[in-house]
Amino acid sequence: MAKKINWAEAIQPLLKKYKNKKHPLEYQDIYQLIVLVILSAQTNDKLINTIAPNLFEAFPDMASLSRADVELLKPYISKVIGNQKKAEYLVKLGQLVKTNKNIPLTMDGLTALPGIGRKSANVIMREAKVSPEGVAVDLHVLRVAPRLGMTKSADPKVVEKDIMNLVAQKDWGETGMALSFLGRETCRPTDPHHHECVLNTVCAYYAGLKTKKK
Repeated sequence: MAKKINWAEAIQPLLKKYKNKKHPLEYQDIYQLIVLVILSAQTNDKLINTIAPNLFEAFPDMASLSRADVELLKPYISKVIGNQKKAEYLVKLGQLVKTNKNIPLTMDGLTALPGIGRKSANVIMREAKVSPEGVAVDLHVLRVAPRLGMTKSADPKVVEKDIMNLVAQKDWGETGMALSFLGRETCRPTDPHHHECVLNTVCAYYAGLKTKKK
């Protein structure tokens, strides 16, 4: 029988490793982060970072975004996948929020905005250092969490709930991003760096590999 893992404790070395590490999107304030998060869906963070300076020079805050229209925005985000729809999201975002001080920082408030789902809201809340209401589940977490044995699902909603049930609520915000960083740097899709992983002693995938070698 597989040993039951106390994930609330087992996850701590990973949280310590990545605590306060800033998200790969290069933002200066929460307004910029929200815009970049919306643009980054299905698009590489590195590409988003390259277009950010010109975009924010033209639209430095929510007030300036509120005066934009789709045709005005599109030249700045033409390299982004789904730029038409994302331009529409940003225009509506500006019209709804109007100023930086009106940016909501709750799950309900953020997910009511165009182009923002639970994953994005969790990322924004983590970066804003507000009390977490969930766990950010991106493509990296969808790979890493089942490998570790934290979930058996490939459904982001189920994976989020499973992790929330395993980890203390105070750690939800850091857990999602820490698992994502682990997936980006160590637990790669192919040739994961098991010996560098701070969770290799509790990882179901690694344990299975060691068993096969015996």
